[in-house]
Amino acid sequence: MNNAAIEVKNLIKNFGAVKAVDDISFEIKDAEIFGFLGPNGAGKTTTINILCTLLKPTSGEVVVNGFNVEKFPGRVRGSIGIIFQDPSLDERLTAYENLNFHGMIYHMPGKVRHQRIAEVMELVGLYAKKDNIVKTFSGGMKRRLEIARGLMHRPKILFLDEPTIGLDPQTREHIWDYVLKLCREEKTTIFLTTHYMDEAKICDRVGIIDYGKIIVLDTPERLKNSLGTDSLNEVFLRLTGRDIRNEESSAREGLGNLVRRFRLR
Repeated sequence: MNNAAIEVKNLIKNFGAVKAVDDISFEIKDAEIFGFLGPNGAGKTTTINILCTLLKPTSGEVVVNGFNVEKFPGRVRGSIGIIFQDPSLDERLTAYENLNFHGMIYHMPGKVRHQRIAEVMELVGLYAKKDNIVKTFSGGMKRRLEIARGLMHRPKILFLDEPTIGLDPQTREHIWDYVLKLCREEKTTIFLTTHYMDEAKICDRVGIIDYGKIIVLDTPERLKNSLGTDSLNEVFLRLTGRDIRNEESSAREGLGNLVRRFRLR
């Protein structure tokens, strides 16, 4: 295998007689922004759970940051960051204390933690608020702080599950500005899910999964051009027969507890 950030070869995951993931293969390059889209029940959540070492594949090979997810799950978990929809900050603590605690979990030395906290808070524009109690933060500020926390241990891949859900359009735009900035400055690979098709346009490539199979994988522009439309939402609708916006409520369910399970490992 090569030096891609994520490599998936002939991945299959069965739950009894149900084939949730049906022989999919794809690669994600270092520092690529990759959008992974799919209706509820399409296999998206199962695939991500395998990439994050929370499920074992039935067959196939998955390598994340050079580590096989079955042979080296600890090395995989130490090299990725996860930011999901459900808030997971301790709102009784300051922004600094939240980040400091995260750094301690990853066994970062005190001096390194202090320096890294300053770096990531500057990156998301919150350094001036580092000593403020988190419960005083707006929704957008909390999401930016979660992104900063996810970057504390310098993950090579950052998983973002619906990171802007529930935020106003202006805050959503600011969040994506920070994501693009960290991808440039930190050389971080971004693996994101979103039901806002206008957000998927920032992706270098988009993969759409349905009925356990990846049905298309290409740049947003080529996907739109191939179907003669200027709308990614129309692309999704034509390929799956479902409007991704109709999946919003169900999309919140599948990965909601993933971050909690991950942190208990």
